[in-house]
Amino acid sequence: MKKHLNCFKRIMPDPVSGDGIRRLIDGSFLAYNSARLREACHIFHNKYSAPEVTVGVTAAGALTPAGLGGSCLVPLMKAGLIDWMVLTGANLYHDVHFALGQSLHMGSPMIDDRELRSAGVVRIYDILFTDKVLFEADAYVRDFCASLGNRGKIGSAEFHYLLGKKLLAENPENSPRSVLSTAAELGIPLFTSSPGDSTLGMNMAAVALEGADLDFDVMLDVNQTAAIVHSAKKTGGLSGVLLLGGGSPKNFILQTEPYIQEVLMLPDTGHDYFIQFTDARPDTGGLSGATPSEAVSWGKIVPEKLPDTVVCYGDTTVYLPLLTAYMVESGITRPQKRLYDRLDAMFAELKADYRKRSLG
Repeated sequence: MKKHLNCFKRIMPDPVSGDGIRRLIDGSFLAYNSARLREACHIFHNKYSAPEVTVGVTAAGALTPAGLGGSCLVPLMKAGLIDWMVLTGANLYHDVHFALGQSLHMGSPMIDDRELRSAGVVRIYDILFTDKVLFEADAYVRDFCASLGNRGKIGSAEFHYLLGKKLLAENPENSPRSVLSTAAELGIPLFTSSPGDSTLGMNMAAVALEGADLDFDVMLDVNQTAAIVHSAKKTGGLSGVLLLGGGSPKNFILQTEPYIQEVLMLPDTGHDYFIQFTDARPDTGGLSGATPSEAVSWGKIVPEKLPDTVVCYGDTTVYLPLLTAYMVESGITRPQKRLYDRLDAMFAELKADYRKRSLG
C-alpha cells in the first residue's frame, strides 16, 4: 500500500481565486444554508474588511491536512483579512507537513484500516499519508523544541512564531502553502487553546522528559488574547470573529470578552461581528453549537450587533473556499496589523488598565 500511494493524487491545491463566484453566490444562494453563506459573505465583505476591525479566526477539525491552509487561509492572511488566529494544535502540526513539502494524498474512507496499519499508512477520513511523514515532522519539531533550551515557559504565539520563522527560512519555497510560515512573515499571532493536546505538545513533552526546562505558558495565552481584543476596542476599533468549526478554539477566542468584563472588570460590551461554519447542533448544550444569541447572554457578543452575526450549518471544507473566493474576487485588501509585533505592548496596556481599576 505504501508504495502505491502515488496512485492517489497529492493534496496540493492552488490558492483560491474568484472566477465568477460572487455572481453565483449573490444570484443563486437564496435560501436555507446557502442564504446563510451569502449573508456571511456580505458581512465579511462589508463589515470585517473595514480597517478598524480586528479579525480573529479559529480553526477546529482537520482543515490543514485537507489543504485549506494554503488554498484559503493563506490568501486571506496575505490580503490582510486575518489579524490573529486560534487553532487546534493538530491543525498547526499538520501544517508543518506542507511547510516541509511532505506528501499527503486524496484517498478513500473505504480502505481497510488494518491493511493501512500494516503498510504504515495513516488515514484522516479520505486523506492518506505514510507514517514516515509523521516521523519526519516529529523529528523536525522535536529538534526545534530542543533548540529552545531551558527557557522555561513560552507562550504559544511565540512558540508558533519561532517555529514558523524557522520553516520560512529553511523552506521558503513552501511558504505559500503554510499557515505557520505565512504568519511568521506577516506578524500574525497564532495561539492554540490546548497546547498539550497535539503532536506539537507531545514533542515538547518528550524534550522536557529529557530534562529540558520548557513548557507552554497557557496563562500568558489567556492574557495575550484578551489584550488583543482589549486594545482593539479601547482605541475605538471593532472585533470580528470567524469561527471555522467549534470546539476549544471557539471558546478560547470568545472567552476574551467575559475575561475582560467579568474577571478583570474592565469596560467593554463584547465582540462586534460573529460568523461560524459548523455542523454542531445548539440543542445538545455543547459550545460548538452555541448560537450568537446565546453568546450575547454571556457578554461575548455586543447585543446591538446581533444582526451582524450568522451561523452556516454544514461542512467548513465546503464553505471556507466559497467565502475565500468571494473575498479574493472582490479585490479587497487591508494593511497588515502585525499584531505579533505589538503583543508585549498590548499585554502591558491590559496589565496597566487592570491595576488601575484594582487600585481605583
